[in-house]
Amino acid sequence: MNLIDTHCHLTFEPLVDEVEAVLQRSRAAGVTGWITVGTTLDDSRATVELAGRNERMYATVGVHPHDAKEVDANCLSELKTLAQHPRVVAIGETGLDFHYNFSKQPDQKRVFIAHLELAKELNLPVVVHSRNAFDETLDILDGHGEGIKAVVFHCFSESAQQAAELLKRGYFVSFTGVVTFKKAETIREAAQAVPLERMMVETDCPYMSPEPVRKQRPNEPALMVHTAQFLAELKGVDIDGFARATSETARRFFSLPE
Repeated sequence: MNLIDTHCHLTFEPLVDEVEAVLQRSRAAGVTGWITVGTTLDDSRATVELAGRNERMYATVGVHPHDAKEVDANCLSELKTLAQHPRVVAIGETGLDFHYNFSKQPDQKRVFIAHLELAKELNLPVVVHSRNAFDETLDILDGHGEGIKAVVFHCFSESAQQAAELLKRGYFVSFTGVVTFKKAETIREAAQAVPLERMMVETDCPYMSPEPVRKQRPNEPALMVHTAQFLAELKGVDIDGFARATSETARRFFSLPE
C-alpha cells in the first residue's frame, strides 16, 4: 500500500523537530508520499527547503487566509519565485476563512484572487481552504478561476450537495480524519458522493487525528491509514484498491512522477 498524504504541515511544530522519525513511521504504515503545505511566506520557504531534501516529498507555497493582511507586492513576488522551484507542485493553501476572520474579509478576497492569478501564470493547481465561506469562495473561483490547471478543496467539511457543485466545475475534494468522527455524517454523505478519480486523502497534520486514535497528539502522516481504511469501507472497495485510486488521483492533480 502506497498512500499519499496530500496536505500535511511537516514544517509545523512538533513535527518539524522529528521529521526523520515522522517519515519513517509514515513509510512503515504505508503512507509513502507527502505534500507539505505552505501557510505564510516564511513557512513556504521552509516547505520548499524540506521537500528539496526528502525523496517523494513535494511542497506548495502560499499564504493562508488567516495571514492575508500581511500580504503585499513583495510577498507575492517572492511567492512567485518560490513557486518555480522544481519541488513545488501547487499554489496554496489559499482561500477564505470567515469563521475566525483573523484577516479582514476584503484582504482575504484580495489575496485569494492574487493566488489564483499566480497559479494561472505558472500553470499550477490550487489548494483551497474554505471555512464558513463556501458560496463566497465559489463566487471568486467562478469569476477568476478560468484557466487554472486544477482546484482541490482541502479538509472538505461541507455537504454532498456542495460537493456536487465542486464536481460540476471539475474540482477535486480532499478528506481528513474528520470524516471518521461520530458526528460527521454530513461529511460522510459527501464522501460517498465523490468518485475516487476526484478524491484525495490528507491528514492536515499536526491537527485532527482520526478515529480510533483521535486523542493522539500530534496527528502525523502514519495515522492517515485509519482515514483511508474508513473511506475505503465507506466506498465499498478494498484498501489496496482505494490506495491505488486515490494516489493516482493525487499524482494526476499535482503532476507527480510515478
